[in-house]
Amino acid sequence: MFNKLSNLIKFVNNVRSKQQDNNKPSPDNVSYVGNGQSLHEALDDNYQVIKKSLGKSDDIILRKFNFGVKHQSKALICFIDGLGDKNLILEYVVKSLMVNIHITNPKGKLVDKRNMFDDIKNNILSIVEASEVKNMDEAIDTILSGNTLLLIDGCTQGFAISAKGGDRRSIQQPETEVVIRGSREAFVETLRVNTSLIRKTIKNPNLIFETLVVGKQTRTDVCIVYIQGIANDKIVQEVRDRINRIDTDVILESGYIEQFIEDNPLSPFATIGNSERPDKVSAKLLEGRVAIICGGTPIVLTVPYTFVESLQVPEDYYSRPFLTNLVRILRVVALFITLTLPAVYISLTTFHQEMIPTVLLVTFAAAREGIPFPVLIETLISEVIFQLLRESGIRMPKAVGTAVSIVGTLVIGQAAVEAGIIGAPMVIITALSAITSFILPSIYDAVIVFKFMLIFISSAFGLFGVIVGLFCILAHMCSLRTFGTPFMSPLAPVNWSSMKDSILRFPLWLMKNRPKAITWKNSGRQASQQMPNKPDKKKGGKNY
Repeated sequence: MFNKLSNLIKFVNNVRSKQQDNNKPSPDNVSYVGNGQSLHEALDDNYQVIKKSLGKSDDIILRKFNFGVKHQSKALICFIDGLGDKNLILEYVVKSLMVNIHITNPKGKLVDKRNMFDDIKNNILSIVEASEVKNMDEAIDTILSGNTLLLIDGCTQGFAISAKGGDRRSIQQPETEVVIRGSREAFVETLRVNTSLIRKTIKNPNLIFETLVVGKQTRTDVCIVYIQGIANDKIVQEVRDRINRIDTDVILESGYIEQFIEDNPLSPFATIGNSERPDKVSAKLLEGRVAIICGGTPIVLTVPYTFVESLQVPEDYYSRPFLTNLVRILRVVALFITLTLPAVYISLTTFHQEMIPTVLLVTFAAAREGIPFPVLIETLISEVIFQLLRESGIRMPKAVGTAVSIVGTLVIGQAAVEAGIIGAPMVIITALSAITSFILPSIYDAVIVFKFMLIFISSAFGLFGVIVGLFCILAHMCSLRTFGTPFMSPLAPVNWSSMKDSILRFPLWLMKNRPKAITWKNSGRQASQQMPNKPDKKKGGKNY
């Protein structure tokens, strides 16, 4: 008897819990009130559905009006205040229906109610871009995307009119990728402005823009960009598939996309490039890469992304190769200084004093006299102080942040040395390591992570640990892949045809082919024998 009663109580509780779960709205299955239903013929019915879906918000503009000459019809226009251009809507939509219809059809009503939609589209509306809307979900998507919705009484179709407006940031100079020679344009937060900047650079009919919508709540526009015939079709399809697999509520910036589609999410190295320069993204597209533009951010992603790209800047290709190659070698040296200098200092002063010249060793010993901490703690204190100063300089307003970085570094560094917390050599080591780290902003995160790893290893195993740590880092880099391309290409595996633009850059007239590791095919981009020569008198050349 007791068992039957307990089973009955459990059954009742299960029924109640299921009823409560059914009554709760599911955040993963949020849908509009339209719920896929078709548009109604009666305008008032469509008005009520849209009003129920969006009417609680004050920025939704819903306006009914009549148009026609003898036999008038009703129309409904809907857009979001601030996203729609009111002057454009008034001039080319409302005015076209209420005024221009008297000119196009002065005798009476529209020709045929069944053909009213085509009549309005072909003979009355003077807007350039107007597409067809068939159901309620498409109608509400049109409004939320910043477009204008036009519905006509008696029509089961509507118009999605591109009449976007509102305030937007103008095209300015890049802030994170500054060059002396080159373009001064940077991407902005508006998707179509960014696509136009690329289109302005690459005037090619094979330049393809594919727009997807990602994020169930934000409904963010994400555009895939590639050049058909140059980009590898398998890479394009892989990018498309990975973006389509994203199932999340929120996409606010391209960094969200990057974290959902990258190959190696647990690696400190980024396998997806990013840039705010249209000329840099265009150059990568012309090499066979694929770009991903996310609405609402000026940062554009590019894939595949290899290690050697972190040593390159757009200005390398605008200048002659002699100084460019010297600067690229300096970047490699800066990478090793940032990564290993503190660790090598700890190793030498703790385990391998015999490798330091006697005079320098005496100087180090005198500088560290009275320091109460071992070298490891001294290094960590110095590095943490610098990271705090760097973070405060970035997050504060620009004018104040610069002053905080300079004054804080000088005052705190000098005070720490005089107080005997850290030694003067450690200040020099930290400053030199910090300066060289700014040369490599694209891989700064990974370098700092491995820098601290080498600091701890060197404090335990000395130079032997540093060497083993460097080999482990190199092995990890060689194991990475980015959309089917080895991360260390063309260095590992060696691809001689692509070595002309890796650590060193050959003259442009020698780089005849695109990187084979990106396109996976021999793809020529210029004719051979492009080396410029002085005029040959034997062949009719003249001196001017």
